[in-house]
Amino acid sequence: MNAEAADIVVVGLGPAGSRAAAIAAKAGYRVVAVDRRLEAGRPVQCAEFVPAMIERDVPNITAVAEQKITRMLTFTEATDCEETRDFCGWMIDRAAFDRMLADEAANAGTACRYGTSVVAIDIDGTVHTSDGLALKPRVLIGCDGPRSRVGAAIGQINRALVDTRQLTTPLIVPHDATDIFLSADYRGGYGWLFPKGAVANIGVGVLIEDRRRLKPMLAALFASLSASRRIGTRPFALTGGAIPVGGRVGSTGRLGATQVLLAGDAAGLTNPVTGAGIASAVQSGALAGHAAADMLSGRSGALDDYDEELGDIFDAALSRALLRRRQVLAHYGDGRRPDATALAEGWISSPNYWA
Repeated sequence: MNAEAADIVVVGLGPAGSRAAAIAAKAGYRVVAVDRRLEAGRPVQCAEFVPAMIERDVPNITAVAEQKITRMLTFTEATDCEETRDFCGWMIDRAAFDRMLADEAANAGTACRYGTSVVAIDIDGTVHTSDGLALKPRVLIGCDGPRSRVGAAIGQINRALVDTRQLTTPLIVPHDATDIFLSADYRGGYGWLFPKGAVANIGVGVLIEDRRRLKPMLAALFASLSASRRIGTRPFALTGGAIPVGGRVGSTGRLGATQVLLAGDAAGLTNPVTGAGIASAVQSGALAGHAAADMLSGRSGALDDYDEELGDIFDAALSRALLRRRQVLAHYGDGRRPDATALAEGWISSPNYWA
């Protein structure tokens, strides 16, 4: 089979992939982006909160915002509640957010192909897709999530994962805070209520090894919040998915003459404690797009510079989160469980988290 040449192939049209594709296409390169989903942003697989700082990278974020968040409430073992003021951000319509960024990539000249999965990646960098294409890029950018096929092709795999389940339901009492529920039952994760205008996202995340317990744990949290008349009794959406929680993996590599970059979840840039990853996906995707354009323009060292810049931006926060996560998980074993103090000190609202 003859391979179709492309300057850049981007796998995944989430926030990271769309930003990478848009920037590289604007630089004048031929960019092909593939996504296994039938449309950008669906199904939604996150709680839909973004920090206020994302406005620096996405100035038009308010176009897809559902409501403003001003604080965070942390409930530890369903008793103690700690309020964190000035915890500012937006609850967004994630599907609309992803479509907005994907449209920017398409308008910049990216050839976006939906409903197209990567079925194989050859050792020379040729990408084979489910619709029979064979794409031979000069640069391959993997933005295809925590179980990235591009990452696996260069030996960079997210091995620590959390699994999540989330329900969407009517919100009875208007709310301006993200509610976090810490419990020893949620090993390696937490529960949440994130308000989004007239509805709320209710979810639980736990270690991938405990995923069979997700359904009853989410049902119990939903029943508790419904009994307190904060939310309705009939959810109308169920979603979920894996989140990488092992920190940054190697973000660059080569397949023959093809240079490879990873961004977003594929690069392990999701916070290991909070699971937050949208802002880092947007930022790393933009950096990947610039790096790809720099490489193709002949700038030596662009690949190494990309990896170094990701480290400068993300490694300190990821390392702190990994340490706190490991400290909490160390309390499990031999029938032991972390107490409320250990759980609280492993969460971002605690001063000890930042010590």
